[in-house]
Amino acid sequence: MNSPPKQYWYLTLVFLTLLGQIAITPAETFENPKARPPRAKPQRRAGGESLPPLPLPATPLRRTERKRQPAPPALVGLIRFSGGAKIIEGRRVESTPMPTTQVDIERLMNFANQRLGLRYRYLPTSLEAFSFHPTELPLLYITGWTPLPNLPDETLGKLRRYLYDGGTLVLHAQCGRAEFYESARNLTANLFPKRKLVMLDTDSPIYRAAAPIDTVRIRKDDQPLRQSPPILRAVFLGCRPAVILSEIDLNCSWDVVNHPISGGVLYHPDDGLALGTNIITTVLANFPYARAWGRETVFPEQALAGRDQLVIAQVMHNGDWDPTPHGLANLMKYAQTQTTLDVQFKRKVTRIDAPDLFENPVLYMTGLRDFVFTPNEVKQLRAYLNNGGVLIADAAAGSRAFDVAFRRELKRLFPDGKRKRLPHDSAVYQMPNPIRVVKYSDVVKAENPKLNTPVLEGLEIHGQFAVIYSPLGLAAGWEQLGYAFNRGYSDADALKLGVNLLTYVLTH
Repeated sequence: MNSPPKQYWYLTLVFLTLLGQIAITPAETFENPKARPPRAKPQRRAGGESLPPLPLPATPLRRTERKRQPAPPALVGLIRFSGGAKIIEGRRVESTPMPTTQVDIERLMNFANQRLGLRYRYLPTSLEAFSFHPTELPLLYITGWTPLPNLPDETLGKLRRYLYDGGTLVLHAQCGRAEFYESARNLTANLFPKRKLVMLDTDSPIYRAAAPIDTVRIRKDDQPLRQSPPILRAVFLGCRPAVILSEIDLNCSWDVVNHPISGGVLYHPDDGLALGTNIITTVLANFPYARAWGRETVFPEQALAGRDQLVIAQVMHNGDWDPTPHGLANLMKYAQTQTTLDVQFKRKVTRIDAPDLFENPVLYMTGLRDFVFTPNEVKQLRAYLNNGGVLIADAAAGSRAFDVAFRRELKRLFPDGKRKRLPHDSAVYQMPNPIRVVKYSDVVKAENPKLNTPVLEGLEIHGQFAVIYSPLGLAAGWEQLGYAFNRGYSDADALKLGVNLLTYVLTH
């Protein structure tokens, strides 16, 4: 699997460091030129011309006349904040609403519709007027250059529910203003205290969905345009970015090449339009998965009399350790209903340094991003595997960032150990499902059209596989939620491979 280029992250680090060293114009003195209304074009009339006469009385529309076409469906909700009123020293004082503009989203929607052959529109709204149903507006867009207002707990709860139900929130620091960006970070922390706001990896669909984006051009003040990797952060729900935050102005409308903005940090407009189009494409492709993910329920397993029990402990690590929370539960349910295995499977969650780790015969591990084992975790996991424990792992949705991290950490565990691809006659591919060929997701087929055999790797200890790893996604198929960007097996073959893995653990 290809790993993200090291120079990508180096360039990002250097560019962010440079941004941090640049003084930012104070918010109270910053004037956003993008907020100035455009001047009306002068109308020229000949001297003999005058105002047109008043219209004649309205006449009924004839059936042969063309009727007005219905408005295109709304995709994006541009959130506006009202000022409201406060009582100060007994007097009612109207507060100033947070300023915003619509020039970027207006041009982006026109560009994306033409580029993708779609017909969508944006709709100005407010958090007071919005129903918080994702089917009404799948994407909410908040942009500004001053701090966001503090949202009441009730509104935060509705917005959080909207995101869990399948909606997406895009937060855009206009002109790259730090005041907005820092308040947006606080908003995401209030929405999801236990979820991290992380930098998007290089293989994120947002950088690949409609057009491949490896580098972009960014301009600070009137300095020369600089080449940089795109800089977007996100909070993930499942495998999708549910909150997307840009600290740099995506800039779909301003000619930053000829008219730099003092106190601004902006993408070149061509790059901003490409990133915005990719965001729209990703949101549309993810919407069915997002809706299904939010409705899916993980049911606790009930012990059944007369059945042995096999506990599978999912490993918590310092990366995104549970992007497919429904996967293992669905695999267990499938194994119990579709096979003759007389075993009651049970899922639990554990840490590698937990005192009771050795009580779990099987560990399962997955993730979307980079992670690192602590020295104590390396020591404990090595001892666990050397004493007969088994680790099954997969890169969630074929995440290349996790793949790189897993291979690196496995090398730390066993510096002299050698991973090898499971041979076609391996016991893993024999029972209960004879597996010779498999089907892959559309992403894999596009990248490797000739691949039709399973790709599992293993590390042997004492003649048995102690670690079995899939660099292509298994659990996204176990979930059966139709994640559009899954780099992995088809749902049916992912389940068959999963059952075979459980059988291998039981019989070896």
